[in-house]
Amino acid sequence: MSEAPRHVTELAERRVKARAVRDYAAADVLRQEIEQAGWQVRDSADGYELTVKPPFEQWPSVRSVPVSAMTETEGEKGSGLDKINPAAELGFSGDPGQTGDPGDDMLHAQRTWDAGLATNRLDIAGVDLERQRVEISGVTASVGVIVDGWADDMRRCLESVLEHTSAPILALDLGNVHGAGEALHQLAERHPERITAWHVAEQPHWQGGTAGWGAARTKLMQLDTADVHVLMETSTVLEGDALTPLVKAVKDGAVAAGWKGVDPGENDTEWNESGPGRVRALLGYLMAVRRGAALRAFPEKVRYYRNADLVLSLALEGPLVVPDARLPVRQERHHGYHDVSPEYRDREARRNYEAVLRMLRSS
Repeated sequence: MSEAPRHVTELAERRVKARAVRDYAAADVLRQEIEQAGWQVRDSADGYELTVKPPFEQWPSVRSVPVSAMTETEGEKGSGLDKINPAAELGFSGDPGQTGDPGDDMLHAQRTWDAGLATNRLDIAGVDLERQRVEISGVTASVGVIVDGWADDMRRCLESVLEHTSAPILALDLGNVHGAGEALHQLAERHPERITAWHVAEQPHWQGGTAGWGAARTKLMQLDTADVHVLMETSTVLEGDALTPLVKAVKDGAVAAGWKGVDPGENDTEWNESGPGRVRALLGYLMAVRRGAALRAFPEKVRYYRNADLVLSLALEGPLVVPDARLPVRQERHHGYHDVSPEYRDREARRNYEAVLRMLRSS
């Protein structure tokens, strides 16, 4: 890591003194001077930390990322697609901005269908997938990803979506952990028509920061304008088009469809993998959900991901399904589970599961 020059360090020291006497106006001016010098300052237990300013706009927190009034209230307004989109009859959300512009920049999920592929060289599964693409051509879908470290995983995940689907990607970078935000910025610059990225200085909760998983996920849904929002973890990699069957299941009436489903075991103390078909809950590694329904049900205050997908599943009103066909998906090492403090993981997972138990008892 580069060491800040002396004049920047002096500005940071003056800022510490200003904050000590609660002269926050002066502290803000000093922070701006530090940023103009190409650095950014973050308060820490030891006083402050100086890092090189990244080459992208960075919002202070997840909450501060602006959301238009149109998308922010989307879950409350209901569908705006009912005049041109038959999916509205199934309860998809939409916004007025989508009703009149078929050339909207937000790509229709799996909209493109190359008729030349429909030849006798395709096997039955391939023909079925192309048929499903046609059937959901009027339904929009976006993939939402939280980036909180592990740049290589992020690249592998997003590149698989770019390769195997036509869905746009919405990515929220929390704190540029280990340079993952810069890697995301570079990837988004190479694919501006597919990737939209937001960066916040707020560190993820599991790293000792204040950006919780639920708040970050909720913000992504608020920023989205599609009918179907696909939750995807950066540990998940597509080996083919796994999104079309999920979106198709939602279009056919499910409130959400996922790669993996689970049902509770005896006494609700454990969950067992289940499916295909209808399930009690879906795991959040890869999960497509009606965005309007998810906005109303999402556990925004959850700080850590584990068991939060169960909370979301139980809060959703409508059937949850796993498609009949095996989806072309693989999972790499899930750092959010394996590479966090066991004490933190167990505490936060237990906190979330207490909410699961309350929901099961009341159902």
